[in-house]
Amino acid sequence: MKNLLRIAFTVILILTTVMLKAQTQLQKPVRIAIAGMTHDHIGFILGKKDMPYMKIVGIYEPNREIVGKYARSFHFDTTLVYNNLERMLEQVKPEAVVAFGSIYEHLAVVEACAPRGIHVMVEKPLATSMKYAGEMQDLAAKYKIYLLTDYETSWYPSTAKSWQLVNDSSFVGKLKRVVIHDGHQGPREIGCSKEFLEWLTDPVQNGGGAVVDFGCYGANLMTYLTRGQEPVSVTAVIRQLKPEVYPKVDDDATIIVSYPGCTCVIQASWNWPFGRKDMEIYGDKGYIIAQNAKEMRLKNQQTRDEVFRRVTSNDIAVYEDPFAYFAEVIRGKITMTDYDPYSLKNNIMVVRILDAARESARTGKTIVFKGSGAIKN
Repeated sequence: MKNLLRIAFTVILILTTVMLKAQTQLQKPVRIAIAGMTHDHIGFILGKKDMPYMKIVGIYEPNREIVGKYARSFHFDTTLVYNNLERMLEQVKPEAVVAFGSIYEHLAVVEACAPRGIHVMVEKPLATSMKYAGEMQDLAAKYKIYLLTDYETSWYPSTAKSWQLVNDSSFVGKLKRVVIHDGHQGPREIGCSKEFLEWLTDPVQNGGGAVVDFGCYGANLMTYLTRGQEPVSVTAVIRQLKPEVYPKVDDDATIIVSYPGCTCVIQASWNWPFGRKDMEIYGDKGYIIAQNAKEMRLKNQQTRDEVFRRVTSNDIAVYEDPFAYFAEVIRGKITMTDYDPYSLKNNIMVVRILDAARESARTGKTIVFKGSGAIKN
């Protein structure tokens, strides 16, 4: 009897220790490193003063001029900075990396991180082509890491509310048409940094101009709204309206993505008179117009009159901090759906749509998808 009690006590002690360690691990800040600093969105993370969920333990950036510029602006410790990515990973041993270099460089970041079991989040889009996206997907699967893609519109309460009204209610009815507008006056016109412009306007480093920079938003949102449905076809017109400003890449794109029973029109441009990220969703019963991050206009057959609604994270569950979201995924507090805006499968579909758009514009033909299947959970 005493032996049985002793064994039982030992088992309880072991289980308690394991549970306490797991709980401590969940509460610990994620050790994160930054790969590259040439993307102007780097300020999103460097500007965060209070991140209890995440701790920056290293930065990779070989350009000392860029390091100095951001150190003066954000006052981080420059001893964190390395000029070699693999050396930084070996020295600081992060759990996760966020990539703020060119889109072309995303593959090299995943190649360095995946074999070390380091999770990665890149800025949108995932890759410059399906060739590289496929390699990244294979690495993530082989080494069992999370590979997320960050979009500003993923943080929007209006995006989460739009999805809810389309998928969790009959507010709009059957989806018929979605029109998505993204872009601004142009990266040079709005004052992007020289190091950002160098690769953003390079057909290799960015994969294109506005068609990639802003076309990816619409492809991502539509894949989310349709729960990962595969398009039937893609037809695109890509223009160079300002060749004297952007001689190497396009600056205006219209992409028509056809689905069974529904059409999505993506209007991506560096020629808008002002910055915009908005979408119009039409069904057979009503419509949703998401004007920006928090303002929406709604109308259906029951409301009759159009209703203006301001929605915040108090009204709908949404992470307005992408780094907090990344940390929660790593700690197992969030389980992503396959069509989640950050998810790998969603963003593989995004790159497929962008590849088809560029091919359509090049050939003047509609690109028909081969029916490899929708994203499924």
